[in-house]
Amino acid sequence: MSYDAILLASFGGPEGQDDVIPFLKNVTRGKGIPEERLEEVAVHYRHHGGVSPINQQNRELKVALEAELATRGIDLPVYWGNRNWDPYFTDALRELHADGKRDVLVIVTSAYTSYSGVKQYHEDFERALDETGLRDEVRLSRIREFFDHPGFVAPFVEGVRSALDDLADAANTHVMFVTHSIPTAAATESGPEYGEGGAYEAQHLAVAEAIMRGVGSAAPHSLVYQSRSGNPATPWLEPDINDAIEQLDGVDGLVIVPIGFVSDHMEVIWDLDNEAMETATEKGIRAIRVPTPGIHPAYVTGLVDLLLERINDVPNSERPHETALGPWPDHPSQGAALTSAVTNTR
Repeated sequence: MSYDAILLASFGGPEGQDDVIPFLKNVTRGKGIPEERLEEVAVHYRHHGGVSPINQQNRELKVALEAELATRGIDLPVYWGNRNWDPYFTDALRELHADGKRDVLVIVTSAYTSYSGVKQYHEDFERALDETGLRDEVRLSRIREFFDHPGFVAPFVEGVRSALDDLADAANTHVMFVTHSIPTAAATESGPEYGEGGAYEAQHLAVAEAIMRGVGSAAPHSLVYQSRSGNPATPWLEPDINDAIEQLDGVDGLVIVPIGFVSDHMEVIWDLDNEAMETATEKGIRAIRVPTPGIHPAYVTGLVDLLLERINDVPNSERPHETALGPWPDHPSQGAALTSAVTNTR
């Protein structure tokens, strides 16, 4: 199949104080989150002028992708659309359609398998195709989940190695890999064959091991979670990073590795750079937070490699992956009169 455009699809975020509550209502629509809880979360955004860093990070990633494509002589324009804020997916589809684009490769800024990272985007794209009336004219083909692609793993290997070097004088250093917590039931649904944590947890555990192998370190490490929300009675993946830090015994050095995230957005800079760092300080532990991939050259190169996989229909046996779980399969295309549908979270 030939392609004529790329869509960078992301979460979105507010761009000012007046945007914060409407944005949070978009994020939590249908979840029954009370208004007072939204106001609690809004404080995080208001502390930064009501502006989420994720939008600028996606603008920078778009520019970096365009530069990498140009360097390789790949003539495909990059469009950008969000789930929860301007520019919405409907805006992006109308724009690319007006430019004469019909067969679109999609990069979703989510590396792992979960409802919010896979099925919800599928549903959002279905809705956008219907709302724009472009279902029979635009085809969307998403690249595979890239949790264990070398381009995603390499920046974390570099970051962990640097952090461990900086903590070389610590008597005992622990490495905490952290990702977004999700309801346990949703985690299981992402791949029941992988156990209670599903494919979501299995992927993170496998990537953590791959990173430690890449670093060449025998430092103790663990997988922890952050940013849980919703009904306190609903079981979510644990332990929370702050609880885990509190439980550390005899540790004076801590490396925090946000492997669940591709950029330093609000949950990273608030939950990790503020709350987790404060917990570590109170515990008397020197902590370093490793950067997310952002626009690291290896990550940008890796995303273009993933696009070329789909363009060239590269067989699985030739697709690079750093864990035994990969390579994860491609997603079925959506739109352009196709009726393929994802019926689970994978």
